[in-house]
Amino acid sequence: MSQLTRALAQYVASPTFGDAQSEAFRIAKLGFVDTVGTMFAGCDEPVVKIVLKHLENRNESQDAPVPLAGLLKPSMVAACINATAGHALDYDDVAMAGHPSTVLVPAILAESHRLGRTGHEALVAYVVGYEVWSELVFRDPGKYHLKGWHPTGVLGTVAAAAAVASLNRLDVDQTSTSLAIAASMASGLVANFGTMTKPLHAGRAASNAIEAVQLAMLGLTAAPDAFEHKAGYLAALSPAGDVDRDSSPSRLGGRPRILETGLSIKRYPVCYSCHRSIDGAVKLVQEHDLKPSDVKSVTVTIGPAQASMLRNHTPRTGLEAKFSIEFAMASALVAREVGLRQLTDAFVLEPEVQAQFEKVRTEINNKPCPLEPTFSYTDRVVMHLHDGRTLDSGDIRFPLGNAENPMDEAGMRSKFLDCLASGRALGAVTKCDDETLYERLANLETQGDLKALFEA
Repeated sequence: MSQLTRALAQYVASPTFGDAQSEAFRIAKLGFVDTVGTMFAGCDEPVVKIVLKHLENRNESQDAPVPLAGLLKPSMVAACINATAGHALDYDDVAMAGHPSTVLVPAILAESHRLGRTGHEALVAYVVGYEVWSELVFRDPGKYHLKGWHPTGVLGTVAAAAAVASLNRLDVDQTSTSLAIAASMASGLVANFGTMTKPLHAGRAASNAIEAVQLAMLGLTAAPDAFEHKAGYLAALSPAGDVDRDSSPSRLGGRPRILETGLSIKRYPVCYSCHRSIDGAVKLVQEHDLKPSDVKSVTVTIGPAQASMLRNHTPRTGLEAKFSIEFAMASALVAREVGLRQLTDAFVLEPEVQAQFEKVRTEINNKPCPLEPTFSYTDRVVMHLHDGRTLDSGDIRFPLGNAENPMDEAGMRSKFLDCLASGRALGAVTKCDDETLYERLANLETQGDLKALFEA
């Protein structure tokens, strides 16, 4: 049996990136920019208000900022609120079958503020957390979503604990214990997609990561083989027993996987499983100047795991619509876009929107994408028109914003500024101007004490 838990801890306690550090940091900074933007944009979501109310009386200390509300809270509380807000709109970045940044960034920012860490140290922590996530996720050929697990909660808790352990400069033994404690805290169910509990998965993952490290520092014990044990983390997440519990890590300390898998930035505030289809549908509607009344039916071809996530076939709320391929196609037909303005209960309930749902039929493509196994190799949208024409998007491999089809700097800046403007219109509090905050995040390695990150 391998000593996987120990090997993870050794890497976290003494990470090395070699000559890849600059490129790894470049990708990590995308995660900070995107997450802070989506945190502000999600400030007024009902789930954020509920979590704020639930945690409002926990004022033992004022360690970390909740910038969207202009508050200082204990580190764990700030991380929970900020991560929940960052995931509330499902507009946050994607990698390795989940949403790493929406867990890593809030936990890192909270602890960096409390500890007075620099931007450079925050970026190291991010890459460390990302690499631990990648080490775990690629050990299981099975698709987490098809087993009912939400990787953002399940893997994010452990990855963020690694990042927080790095910021706290723990030794190998304390780090091993932190990761093992986090392994017992990790959870998140696909059944809760389309409800407020899904973004709470991210919030709890971020706060549980900090709590795991704090408990380890106080002397709480945990199994030294929590990940590789036959009744441990990996075995529990893989009912079929296909997971690799035996081999030692081959990549930790070498060329970081973040350079290969990167981050995919979302253009649309809905489940990533339908982004390729939205690209195809919007392109067809715009190129052929289609009206909803022109379209008789729409056939969308996606993968089985994607279909399992897009489980709401007749959504009635903006939250349900985020996990509906029917809504995605309806919004493309009616509004020619799928944006924040369309993800409202009022728009979803418009009779013209509701009338499009029955036009949409889903077919399954069982060929997986080797780079993103949760997805089919390609998606496709075919529209059948009342005049007898058939319009075909063709095979769509990577949506714009994907790590293989990246968004440029202007696109990143535009999304960030749009998110902050949206959040501010809903009551978010910003102390420094939006352009300044963008520049600070985009050049995070040059920032000193991160206590000043959100200040004027």
